[in-house]
Amino acid sequence: MATHRVKLKSRREIAEGTIAFHFEKPPGFAFKAGQALAWTLIDPPETDDEGGVRNFSIASSPGEPDLMIATRMRDTAFKRVLKTMPLGTEVRIVGPFGSLTLRHNAARPAVFLAGGIGITPFRSMLRQAAEQKLPHHIFLFYSNRRPEDAAFLEELEELEKENSNYKFIGTMTEMAGSNRVWRGETGFIDQEPRGIGFIQPSWRFMVNQDDQAETGLRKTGQR
Repeated sequence: MATHRVKLKSRREIAEGTIAFHFEKPPGFAFKAGQALAWTLIDPPETDDEGGVRNFSIASSPGEPDLMIATRMRDTAFKRVLKTMPLGTEVRIVGPFGSLTLRHNAARPAVFLAGGIGITPFRSMLRQAAEQKLPHHIFLFYSNRRPEDAAFLEELEELEKENSNYKFIGTMTEMAGSNRVWRGETGFIDQEPRGIGFIQPSWRFMVNQDDQAETGLRKTGQR
């Protein structure tokens, strides 16, 4: 797999405790929406037992100018360095790799089941579908504890206006701890939320979640 060095261009908070990092894209760099890269810190000022390499899904679409990743900011040496390193700092990337991608056959609708920061590869696919006006019918079920924890929430809702083939169904499992208004679903993703009853078992289900959001997807019963 190809290896590149890329510079950090910007960072921004996209949910409580979650930051998106924008890196320069090497000339001619190509990947499929949904794929990932291995990211290595170069001569970091600190390390720990978890090491200096992480695999992150690419959250940006192939058509966007930057390579974007997003992650929950746990208290590890890797993420402390990532959060504080100066803009312009280089990191090493290897890849892309991974098969969690949108298939060419648009006849079979796709159902994305995402929990927490597991949304990142789906954000890439959804942006590409909107940009290229792909014919695929896509349904996104997105589970978080609270709206404050949901990365890219407003963008994912707004994408429905750009892509008539896309439907967003969000659900929150711990609204008692939220200070925001939420008019969508609450509870786990199971057979109860509005909009799930019409889905057929023969459709293609794609699941991605982070550990903290695991319970939000526990009752789907789908693969």
